Amino acid sequence: MAYKVRLISPEQKEGLFARYEERFHFTRKSEIYGCCIKLLTDNEQLRRTWEDNFYASSENLRSHGRVIALHDPKMAEEVLYEPLTRTAFVFNFTYYGYIKSVALAVAGDILEDQHGIHSVHGAALDIDGKGVALIAPSKTGKTTHSWGLLRDQTARLVTDDWFFVRLSDRKHLAFGSEKNCYVDGNIASIWKEFAPLVDRAKLDDSERAVVNVRWIVGPTAVVEMTTLHHILLLKRDRTDERTVYQMSAEEALRYLMGNDFCNPHQLVRNDRKQGIRTAFFKRLLERTEVHMINTVPPPEETQDAIRKILGMRAQ
Repeated sequence: MAYKVRLISPEQKEGLFARYEERFHFTRKSEIYGCCIKLLTDNEQLRRTWEDNFYASSENLRSHGRVIALHDPKMAEEVLYEPLTRTAFVFNFTYYGYIKSVALAVAGDILEDQHGIHSVHGAALDIDGKGVALIAPSKTGKTTHSWGLLRDQTARLVTDDWFFVRLSDRKHLAFGSEKNCYVDGNIASIWKEFAPLVDRAKLDDSERAVVNVRWIVGPTAVVEMTTLHHILLLKRDRTDERTVYQMSAEEALRYLMGNDFCNPHQLVRNDRKQGIRTAFFKRLLERTEVHMINTVPPPEETQDAIRKILGMRAQ
């Protein structure tokens, strides 16, 4: 787990709210796939980054969930989550990527329980009308290869980090949720096409920035949804000489379960939630073509192998 999550009671939530209420100087409501998630913070720059990242929601709407992000040296670096009101207190996080992931996880918790809509911590693209998802543990190339595919004229981005899925008796539907991407500045050193985008961005202390990829690929190259045809699972395993191989749904499910569904941002982890997520991924994998991609080779070589699976031309 990237950080510690501790569940708290409604009474504990009320106590924390009363303690810190005077510090909620900056607030913003955002729409995350139909959920109104409210940010409350004492950090103006965080509020601005959040605004760049997420679609705005009307301030007149009541929030479905809240993320309260504060700095307090007396508190540990952790998330305190109250599941009944979907309120997450995020203390002492300096990395924005964790804060946005907590917001997405709060929305995911709501949608999973109340609407049967499921979260995937992964990238999704529409390539010539067919949806492709890249799901992977951290640091195995998910963003590298989703942005690599986006260089092709047939590719449109749904999301590079998190998507929501509506299961169907036909092809399952994947929906994005973020207005702009929070990307590592080194993407320009891997794919030179994105250098102008990174050059005009203001990188934060983590050498990342929220960027509008439409500036490079065009306004029509980002879409809201796609129908899922392909699942690409990624790993980085130097003991395996294979770069690409097809997997059965059962093999893929074992891999995902063994890697915590490739999502370190699950706020509630119990037997009930584990059952919901296992059943979801089983259905997802049964109706898609699944390949494992070993990202040990250089990005260009791995990218060509991915493109071959998808019937795309090599770059």
